[in-house]
Amino acid sequence: MTGRSLQLIIALAFISLITACTSKPLAQQHALDTWAGVSVETLDTHAFFMTVPMFRTKTGSGTEIRNYAYGYDFQACANKAGASNIGDFLSEEAFIACSSSRIVCNNLFYIKEGLVLEYAPTGRCDTDERIQPHAGNQGVKS
Repeated sequence: MTGRSLQLIIALAFISLITACTSKPLAQQHALDTWAGVSVETLDTHAFFMTVPMFRTKTGSGTEIRNYAYGYDFQACANKAGASNIGDFLSEEAFIACSSSRIVCNNLFYIKEGLVLEYAPTGRCDTDERIQPHAGNQGVKS
């Protein structure tokens, strides 16, 4: 095999890798966008998110940020931050510290006036149909 052939193979492998990495975010972004404008009631009654520990905080502008986090260290971090019950509010500093702990997945929802503004999962999160709002039960407000 010549040096030129090896370079061509490496270049093709690199292009394939880049293509594979860029195609997933486009599909994932569509899944994330399905939550925009959905009522918080739909989130509160979602079969998956009802089973995941949730902690929340509020920004100075009144936007609620919920973290439906599942991972090994999150519960211990939240307890040390003063949260004794799932759904408790944490200070912004504690929320950030816990959310950046060794978490498998942080499902972050930004909520204002009863509607989901944005869904921004971080970490190793699945965004397949199991986490999307249920068809026919989206509760979108006009």
